[in-house]
Amino acid sequence: GSSQSLAGGANPVGHIKHSNTQADQPSSQKASATKIQVEAMKRALESLNLNIVEMVDENATLDGGDVLFTGREFFVGLSRRTNQRGAEILADTFKDYAVSTVPVHDALHLKSFCSMAGPNLIAIGSSEAAQKALKTMQQMSDHRYDKLTVPDDAAANCIYLNIPSKGHVLLHRAPEEYPESAKVFEKLKDHMLIPIANTELEKVDGALTCCSVLINKSSEL
Repeated sequence: GSSQSLAGGANPVGHIKHSNTQADQPSSQKASATKIQVEAMKRALESLNLNIVEMVDENATLDGGDVLFTGREFFVGLSRRTNQRGAEILADTFKDYAVSTVPVHDALHLKSFCSMAGPNLIAIGSSEAAQKALKTMQQMSDHRYDKLTVPDDAAANCIYLNIPSKGHVLLHRAPEEYPESAKVFEKLKDHMLIPIANTELEKVDGALTCCSVLINKSSEL
């Protein structure tokens, strides 16, 4: 069966259809587990009075792990969990932003090897698959992004926050997990760096961005 999930933010966000349970689970188990996630996330987003857009096309798949928003445009990875139709629905939802598709090879998601590490800064892994995807993004975009290349693909998945009282904040994988990549992050002198150990969640494909939903709301939350 097909499966769906939600993502939310300050702007309307598409009802994101995905499957993020283990591939060897029976399809009925995957559908059931994901339905629970969908309903829980939907309730949470509704409680924050966020706009929710339902993605109802049963042929469309769109996983949050394949959606990279740079602040200027969207890059959507075409992977085992996201297809062209899903990308089209995202583009239709966010008509004010360019949406470009990026083929993903040898990885679960686009954000398995990249993420935003700053307002104009893309963190990218060193593997052939990561570098090929970066080249595609550079070719598709009219904007020139800075890049931060780390030795480990998994470490390229980080979380950037712009917090008024703190400035640039970056959550990244801990030095004990990826020491060489941590050294690269430590060169970001303008960022407040927060190392996060994520070894156990990584075993079930739980990257840092997979475990978070960033919401642009006022501080009383």
